[in-house]
Parts: sequence; structure tokens; C-alpha cells
Amino acid sequence: MIGGSIVALVTPMKSDESVDWECLDSLVDWHVQSGTQGIVPVGTTGESPTVTPQEHCEIVRTVVEVARGRLPVIAGTGANSTREAIEFTSFAKEIGADACLLVTPYYNKPTQEGLVLHYQAIAKAVDLPQILYNVPSRTGCDLLPETVKRLSKTKQVFGIKEATGLVERAAQIRALCGDEFMIYSGDDETACELMIQGGHGTISVTANLVPEQMALMSAAAVSGDRTLAETLNAPLMGLHQKLFLEANPIPVKWALAQMGRIPEGIRLPLTSLSKVHHQSVAAAMVQAGIDQ
Repeated sequence: MIGGSIVALVTPMKSDESVDWECLDSLVDWHVQSGTQGIVPVGTTGESPTVTPQEHCEIVRTVVEVARGRLPVIAGTGANSTREAIEFTSFAKEIGADACLLVTPYYNKPTQEGLVLHYQAIAKAVDLPQILYNVPSRTGCDLLPETVKRLSKTKQVFGIKEATGLVERAAQIRALCGDEFMIYSGDDETACELMIQGGHGTISVTANLVPEQMALMSAAAVSGDRTLAETLNAPLMGLHQKLFLEANPIPVKWALAQMGRIPEGIRLPLTSLSKVHHQSVAAAMVQAGIDQ
């Protein structure tokens, strides 16, 4: 099963906000070479709310084709419309994605029963492994542990990206769902501890910048080697924190542009990183050993 460091991949864009397909290819190859153990295109970090449906599908297709089975592709296919989520998930299966990541419906704030029915409808419609995605700070909707337990009995649902930042929440889910249910951190600052305590991996923003370091740290944490994991994680703590000074993916795209990995394009209503934060993010990059 998929574990370790999984990158929540940015969608590179040119100054005119069009997708930079050449850079996208290069990023995928870089992650393969750097030991990243999975890749999520068109999640929150990939600007899923602002890419068109056609771009969404083409980004997933491109990542699958460039990856060529060298690492698992977990397609972001969530939506606040169940029908749309089914359409995106069907496409992901069709073009060969290994799994999908399904954020809870945002803005319309479904009940816990609505969430169960939403995910069950997708599972019934598409035979593709699912990772649930809980990020209530963005969605206004919290997928509670008891609800996760109900959904864990659904054949296609094999794990959750838990992005509350509460390590104890992951422990609750593990107690309710068992050790075989995969728990991934969605919060870089607490990811190391979550994995040390039994989590299976992290779906990471920081991994966009330091894929090799995140892969090594995650491997140590998942194996239970606290001393090594914390030693490897310490230089990355600045990134874990400063990459969220403004809404993700604003800081991480700025940092990647400073590294020469992507152009500075980002799609409205998101804007480039405010100058007041440039020094803080740059200092975190230096702390992590990134050449600029």
C-alpha cells in the first residue's frame, strides 16, 4: 500500500496563468528521482478550485503518463458536487491513476450522514481506491472519527488524509478503524509525530521543495525511529511553518520559483507571495539547505 512521503504537487503556471506543461513533466521526473513515494496532482496545492475541468483531467493524465508507473499517482478528484466527484474519479480510473484523494464537500457543509452517502456513492460508481480528505479549516466541514469508521467498511475506502493538525485525532481513527486503515498526515508541522505514532505517511506541501529530505524523514518516522526522524525533521520545521504564512500554495509556488523549478504564475484569486513574507520564507529555505 502507498506510504511514506507523498507530494501534494503544485500546478506550475506561466505569467499569463496558463498551465506550464513542460515544467509539470520536469517536476514529476524530479520527484521520481528524489525518492518521493507518491504524487497527488490537482489537490488543494494543485489549485483544484481554479483549474478548469478540462485542465483538471489533462493534468492528471499528464502526471500518470510521465510517472509511467515509477511511483503511485493519487488523483485529486474531490468536489462539492457528488456527481462531479464521480466524473473526475471515473476519468482518473480510466487513464490509470492508482488511487484518488477525495476532499470533503466544501462550502455546502453536508451532515455526517451526507458525507457517508457522498463517499459511498462515489465508491459504488467507480472501482478505484479512495483516500478520504479531511481539512475543516478550508472546507467548513469536519469528517468525524465515528464517520470515518463507518466509511472504512466501504470496500474502496482504504485511508484518510487527516489535516486537522491534531495528532490525537489520528489516534482516535486508528483505534476505531484498525491498524490496516491507512492514515496520512495533511499537516506538515505535525506529520513527523503522527507517523511516529503509527501513521502511514504524509501528503506534503513541504515535499514540493525538499523531496529527498521528506522521503528520508518519513521513512524514519514510519519505521518508528524517533531519534532519526526528529533529527531529519528539525531543519524542515521552518518550511513546515512558513509555507502557510499565506494561503497554500502561494508561499510554496514562490519558493519553487526562487529555486528555478517553475515560473511565478499563480491563478486568481490567489496572488504572488506578499513581499513582507519573502525574507521569512527565504530564511526557512536556507535552514532546510535549499540553494537559491
